[in-house]
Amino acid sequence: MLPETIKKFVARLFSGARTGPQRLPVEKHGIDRRQVSRHAIKVCEVLRQHGYEAYVVGGAVRDLIVGLQPKDFDVATNATPEQVKPLFRRARIIGRRFRLVHVVFGPEIIETSTFRAPSSNGSEHTDEHGRILRDNEYGTHEEDAARRDFTLNALYYDPLTEEVIDFHNGVADLKKRVVRMIGDPERRYREDPVRMLRAVRFAAKLSAEIEPATLAPIRRLAPLIENVPASRLFDETLKLLTCGHAMDCLRKLREVGLHQDLMPLLDVVFNVPEGEHFVDLALARTDIRVRAGKPVSPSFLFAALLWKLVYQRWQSLVAQGGHPTQTLLDAADSVLDEQSSKMAIQRRFIADIREIWFMQSRFERVNARAIWRMLEQPRFRAAVDFLQLRAEAHEVDSVMAQWWMDLANAAPEDRIPMVEAYQAAQRGERPASAVKKRRRRRPRRKPGSSGENIPQPSNE
Repeated sequence: MLPETIKKFVARLFSGARTGPQRLPVEKHGIDRRQVSRHAIKVCEVLRQHGYEAYVVGGAVRDLIVGLQPKDFDVATNATPEQVKPLFRRARIIGRRFRLVHVVFGPEIIETSTFRAPSSNGSEHTDEHGRILRDNEYGTHEEDAARRDFTLNALYYDPLTEEVIDFHNGVADLKKRVVRMIGDPERRYREDPVRMLRAVRFAAKLSAEIEPATLAPIRRLAPLIENVPASRLFDETLKLLTCGHAMDCLRKLREVGLHQDLMPLLDVVFNVPEGEHFVDLALARTDIRVRAGKPVSPSFLFAALLWKLVYQRWQSLVAQGGHPTQTLLDAADSVLDEQSSKMAIQRRFIADIREIWFMQSRFERVNARAIWRMLEQPRFRAAVDFLQLRAEAHEVDSVMAQWWMDLANAAPEDRIPMVEAYQAAQRGERPASAVKKRRRRRPRRKPGSSGENIPQPSNE
């Protein structure tokens, strides 16, 4: 430890003390101002006009530098929430642990937070493991940067000058694809164990490496994940699965030992025959949707993650003579009872997961009346997408799965002949709509029988 301290001192001595952060121009960071939300720029402009500092901050700056489109934009300022709120027509103060302002512009919300002080000043409240429970302490711009987790997130973009303010060489780390913790990694992980998950997510999303000192404590501190509130853990799990590199995230979680406390089922699922392959297919489809900017259903994601456990139990119960539909219900309930609490799955998603699963047994054994009832189900399209996934994994017939997809995509008036054709095919008959009516031939008329009065030649 002492030699390392001496090295740092000597490096500072010969390089000269830096006064303040780096202020990097466009040529250094490469952000195109046209890619920045005009509403985020508006918030910064209004705050500046009233004498405050204001910058676009965090993940949006990180993504713009590497050429990704941010999902949302946040602003950091030295104005307090009570000073920010009156400056905008639609703004509300939220938060208990740390108060901030949501400035609303139609469907877009610009989250505006006040610079925070680092947690080293002794004002924070922690639990017995060191996790911060409350730290409502405002600070300076420099303190706010020191308080952020990774160097690549401690970046501030000034939309007026188009400069990036960088206190911790975050732009250099970003360009080198290095995930590096600000401060002592172990202490920062104890303050907030979710930072371990974020390190994995950023490494997967940016094709980056976790810096050795940042990586070293993770396996040892992984059990701290159990102390994180379930709702927050669920949100972070969703971010992992919807970052566009979901399978890379899962493999990295297993590699560093975080999955045991976050998703203990991964070892079980990956050891089931074709389990890893099925999850890989599902998450590959999810990644494609994320990269295309399309929405992703959390219910579908967790249905896919747990399906192979359900499928294995379902087939086992059917082999013992159980009814296909009832045994699927039993298998689904047993898996959900075991896994929902461990994975912190919210109740509102569990009902959707069940519905997606339960419809799988009905796709292969269904009559016309049941087809129309299935079409009315709110999760019908998700269940059909899931059936397509199973067909790709060679669980079900791909022709049958495609018929259901065609039905889901068909216009209402086209569905009637499709259902008729399906039922007729099940009975080995031609569909009623396909049978041509035999044209009835009119009887040949005898000459003069047309009904008209044809004059006869006179004998006179």
